[in-house]
Amino acid sequence: MKQSTRGTLAAVMTGVAAAVGAAAAAPATAADTVPIAVPLNGVEQSLGLKTPSIAGELPLPLPGRLDGPRYVEGRMLPERAVPQVPLSGGLPGADIRTPLPDLLGDGAEHLGLSAPAAGLRALTPGVSLDSPLGAPDPHRLGLPGLKAPQAAVLTPLLETVPVANLEMGSGS
Repeated sequence: MKQSTRGTLAAVMTGVAAAVGAAAAAPATAADTVPIAVPLNGVEQSLGLKTPSIAGELPLPLPGRLDGPRYVEGRMLPERAVPQVPLSGGLPGADIRTPLPDLLGDGAEHLGLSAPAAGLRALTPGVSLDSPLGAPDPHRLGLPGLKAPQAAVLTPLLETVPVANLEMGSGS
């Protein structure tokens, strides 16, 4: 086998290995939430009593597309000097179920709280500034005109719709 053929074959094998590695890593990074379980089986077995079951979800924050500075005609500085950074993720979720003693009578054997992870969209605050110098004025021999300086704080944004369900009933 020639030297150039071996090099080509090695390059192709390296590319295939990289593609397979990227495909194997993609499902791990595509998850929106990470499940969290609290193991209480050992406590239940050692103490001989029913323990609550506790599980949760922890969302992963994902940065969005940055809307950078915009240059506008007639301004010395860009419109958004400090741009707003969008983030998306969620609020953590929880699923808690605990057994109840027979204090409340028949039909009330457990108490449960279910609060699934809720979507969250946020924008960080931003700043927009403009200098007190205007555009060059041809009537003033090319010197810029003066104007009032401008400063604005772009307000942050937080959007979410949390949901929770509290229940009491029979069964475990």
